Amino acid sequence: MALDKNVVVLIGGVGGAKLAHGLIQVVKPESLTFIVNTGDDFWHLGLKICPDLDTLMYTLSGLVDPAAGWGMADDSIRVLQSLEKNYGIESWFRLGDKDLATHLLRTHLLRQGYTLTEATACLTEQLAIPARLLPMSDAEIPTIVDTVEYGELGFQEYFVKHRWQPVVKSIRHQDCERARLSTAVHDALAAASTVLIAPSNPWLSLAPILAVPGLRALLEDLTLPIVAVTPIIAGDAVKGPTAKIMAELGIDVSAESVADYYGAMINGFVDDIRNDGFQNKELQMLRYDTLMTDLSTKIDLAHAILGWIEGWAR
Repeated sequence: MALDKNVVVLIGGVGGAKLAHGLIQVVKPESLTFIVNTGDDFWHLGLKICPDLDTLMYTLSGLVDPAAGWGMADDSIRVLQSLEKNYGIESWFRLGDKDLATHLLRTHLLRQGYTLTEATACLTEQLAIPARLLPMSDAEIPTIVDTVEYGELGFQEYFVKHRWQPVVKSIRHQDCERARLSTAVHDALAAASTVLIAPSNPWLSLAPILAVPGLRALLEDLTLPIVAVTPIIAGDAVKGPTAKIMAELGIDVSAESVADYYGAMINGFVDDIRNDGFQNKELQMLRYDTLMTDLSTKIDLAHAILGWIEGWAR
């Protein structure tokens, strides 16, 4: 039986989508809300691309490419190949042919005057996803990565075009001061019984969410369990540049550093059993196997986290 509680998850990337896949098996979907990073979003070939929203949509709808963890399964890239071969358009950002349908419809809705929140609701309804997916803001807040080799790069240039190999000097969230907290995000957090911070990259996937004006302050004012899950296992990230970025920014690559980054905003932390472990008097701590390799381990982790929270929150 799925648990009946209002669980809100701050999320981005493939690691976050894995936990989401487990949570939706454990929590009643109508009680589950995901606040999704849109700092990765950009316009490409006239289309609005929202990689983290798409990864989560495809994961929860069963459309995701299981090998990559993103994109649609059994997709092709004929349109992209034609653009490159016939028109000389650089194709460093992969857009699958089936994936294009999502971007075309989203862009059409935005041009019709829908907000990104409204357009996302239309997409998730058509994909029969019962949980709510909310972009962190309806405003565009692109993540800009300042690198040693190339200076400032848009996120997708850094992450995809240059395969996250440039050395990071700093990261900023362009125009975040102009953004506002959407009513949907505010109301979801106000109605939450538990807030989870997924094992996503804190600096690339979660920092943009926390940069939305008013969001961090709202979280700090909530009197309920707010629990982060480590993205660091045995001194490294399972996938992606989390550990590399931490080292380049002069941050110790450890779960403790991640907990310190979230600071007073969280009151609970889930560490992995492979880590050395650390003590923090301000935090409720759970040590568990956080490596999610299949649906069974995703469900097990979701059950463990929520069961533990229910115990100490009482």
